[in-house]
Amino acid sequence: SSQARAGIISTVEVLKVMEAFVNEPNYTVWSDLSCNLGILGTLLSHTDFHEDIQVFVRDVFSPIGERLGWDPKPGEGHLDALLRGLVLGKLGKAGHKATLEEARRRFKEHVEGKHILSADLRSPVYVTVLKHGDSSTLDTMLKLHKQADMQEEKNRIERVLGAISQPELIQKVLTFALSEEVRPQDTVSVIGGVAGGSKQGRKAAWKFVRDNWEELYNRYQGGFLISRLIKV
Repeated sequence: SSQARAGIISTVEVLKVMEAFVNEPNYTVWSDLSCNLGILGTLLSHTDFHEDIQVFVRDVFSPIGERLGWDPKPGEGHLDALLRGLVLGKLGKAGHKATLEEARRRFKEHVEGKHILSADLRSPVYVTVLKHGDSSTLDTMLKLHKQADMQEEKNRIERVLGAISQPELIQKVLTFALSEEVRPQDTVSVIGGVAGGSKQGRKAAWKFVRDNWEELYNRYQGGFLISRLIKV
């Protein structure tokens, strides 16, 4: 993929290579594919090919998604759980219908306390319901954040909030990033999540950083967090 970005080989060739991996069970391979597709998606988000990439993601990830399913199988290792989270998150974000429906069902049961999501399924489910959600979905996520006892769960939620799509909800997430609810060292994760969530998110996050530059700069005093913020 570094070759594709350098323009040495065409993107089409890279996508053909990716298609050859549909039966690959290795987590590292899929993680790499996912990362490269993410970069490609970002580059193409300003073009007419954005929806084509979503279709491609659904096609490439659905066979492995069907094989892994939603629930752990006997004798599974740690990497299988990681792979399941990665694949379901990718499919859900790309709007794969069956994945979206199941994520919504499991999210509802989780919120109602009927069936709590396992730790490795939370991020993919949260991302999926937010990406295709509305203001009540965001409100529910913010409520889960407030109620979370563990900092780990608060951070998990903070990282995925940027998946929300509507402009007014993106603004709500950015405002939340600077609120008392978020520890100062975690604000960058929330803004970064918005910047990485969508084309609209990236524009909104950059404007938000510029509009609040003084407060952010005073907060981090030119330390590594401010450079991380600019990088994202």
